Order: sequence, then C-alpha cells, then structure tokens
Amino acid sequence: MHSRIAVLAIVLSLAAWPAAARQYLARQDGDVVRLQDTAAQTVVSIIPSAGNITFEMTVKGHNVLRWPYGSVAEFKASPGMSGIPFLGPWANRLDEQAFYANGKRYAFDMDLGNVRGAIPIHGFLTTATQWQVVQVQADTRSAWVTSRLEFFRQPAWLKQWPFAHTIEITHRLRDGVLEVATAITNMSAESMPVAIGFHPYFQLTDSKRDEWTISVGARTHWRLAPNKVPTGETEPIERLFPKPAAAALSEYNLDDVFGDLVRDAQGRATMTVTGASQRLDVVVGPNYRAVVIYAPAPAAGAPDRNFICFEPMAGITDALNLAQKGLYKELQTIPPGGTWRESFWIRPREF
Repeated sequence: MHSRIAVLAIVLSLAAWPAAARQYLARQDGDVVRLQDTAAQTVVSIIPSAGNITFEMTVKGHNVLRWPYGSVAEFKASPGMSGIPFLGPWANRLDEQAFYANGKRYAFDMDLGNVRGAIPIHGFLTTATQWQVVQVQADTRSAWVTSRLEFFRQPAWLKQWPFAHTIEITHRLRDGVLEVATAITNMSAESMPVAIGFHPYFQLTDSKRDEWTISVGARTHWRLAPNKVPTGETEPIERLFPKPAAAALSEYNLDDVFGDLVRDAQGRATMTVTGASQRLDVVVGPNYRAVVIYAPAPAAGAPDRNFICFEPMAGITDALNLAQKGLYKELQTIPPGGTWRESFWIRPREF
C-alpha cells in the first residue's frame, strides 16, 4: 500500500512540474515526432510514417543532418536518400538479384517492383509507411520514441525475404547525444541473417566539405570491384588513409567499406568529422561490424555534396553472399525466437 502511495505521489509531482522547467520533452504532431533537450539546445525530428526517418537534429539552430527538402510533405511526395534512413532487410549492395541464407539461395521476384537493379541496393524499407509508434515519452533523464515495424504482416516483403520478424527502433535523446537503438526479433523457424544498416547524411555548418577532416576508427579497408562490391580482399587502412586519425576529406572521393573496427573498453568504435570548430562523433556498438563511408567528391554540374555518411553496418556490403562464398566470416544470425540488438550514437561537439 505504501509503495502505491509513493508511486502516485511521484506521478502527481511530475504532472504538476511546469513543462518549461523540464530538460527533456517529447511530442507527436501529426506525422512528426520531436524530442528535445532544452539544456543542450538540441531537437531531433522523426517521421515514423515515412521509413521512420530522422530528418533533423538541430544543435543550437544548426541541423547536422542533410535534408534538402522544404517540408515533410515535399519529402513524402518525392522521397530520396537524406537524413537517417534505415536500410533493411539488407544494407548496401548485393552482387546479384538473390541472396544466400542457411546455405540456400533465395532469388528475388523482380516483377514485384520492390527490389530493383542488377545490383540490388539498400533493401526496400527506406520509405516504408507501415511503422507504428509504440511510445513517445520523456522523463528527467531523456526523451525518446519507439516505433515498430511488423515485417511479417507484408506478403510482398516475405516473398523477397522469407523470414518473419519484427523491428523496433528507439530514438533516445540524452545529454545532447542521440542514440538509435535497434531490436530485431526473428519469428521464423530458421535462423535469420542480419545485414541491416543505417545511411546517415551528416553536415557541418561552419565550413564546406573540402575543409573537413575525418577520423576513421578502423584497421581494415575492403577492396572493391568496379561494381562497388567487396572482392573479399582487404588491406590495411593506411593504404587509403596514411593518417586515419586525421585525413583531409578534400583528398578523397569515398564510397568505401571498413572493418576490424577500433573498439574501446565498451566495444564501441568512433568515426569523426571535424570542421572549423564543429565536430560530430558517430559511435557504433559491437554488433555493428563494419562502417561504410560515403562522401562523393564535388563535381561540376553535380547536386550539392556538402555531406558525409558514416554508415553503421551489421555486416560489410554483400555480407550475405560473401559469407556463402567463404570470403566473409562475421555474418551474424538470429536464432528462431531470438533478438538482435545494437545501438549507434551521434554526439555533436563545439556547436
């Protein structure tokens, strides 16, 4: 009885607490969920109904995510790769219109239209409308939103990826840092390979791309074939970046795959982009086994390329098929009834 009274007292006190005095706020307004950290002057905005994409992370008024749209409606009318898209059920490229799992080849039904190209890329969930908001909440420690995608309910998806599963993503803002936590539960009777990833587009506002310096927390660079698929061969990262802790981005045209990540005591690896003074750290947990860096060089007549992508990847590009060929040893799987979990963090500094 006493514990129930104590809980009620806490609930009442929080309800009476003026919103203006709270550090963390979370609200849903139509299509958009916004998380706010008033102390860090940071707001994160997400559209669950359009791929669960994060399109803004404003820090003291500076959006650190590339978002070349005038409105949410404009994006939904003609969505493209920007913000932080989720890539599933596989990320980046496959070397054919099929994938391998548990020793079996699964060919895509190209007539369905949700998988395209001779080299299929980025799966088919980047703009999925079926995400459901589970919780939008804030307390004294953070603000968060959890959204759920019930993949198993979509016959056209199961036709291409015959593993029933659910995906839950929690975006959590705490101390000015955004955590993106993913949980994938395998509901099928067979082990499910994990090849998901994210494709965040980052930008700094105090300088241009060719003035940025990057730090890459990896030891290995995967060599690529002309179609941008790894050959299975690797080389020390110093072959590409003589100084991986301080590489001038102006010298590179990047769409490259990195592994053997440099981990801290918690198993986390960090990639960093630094401008005149602004800095973004992208930190990936241990179940992200690789990072793709996409930062195409400026070109005459090309659209704005004032961005860099540090892409957290559960496995390297074409991990599913390279594992079948014996060329990749780190492919993760989820046993029947099991759940795969991992997070990455975006940490702005000096804004």
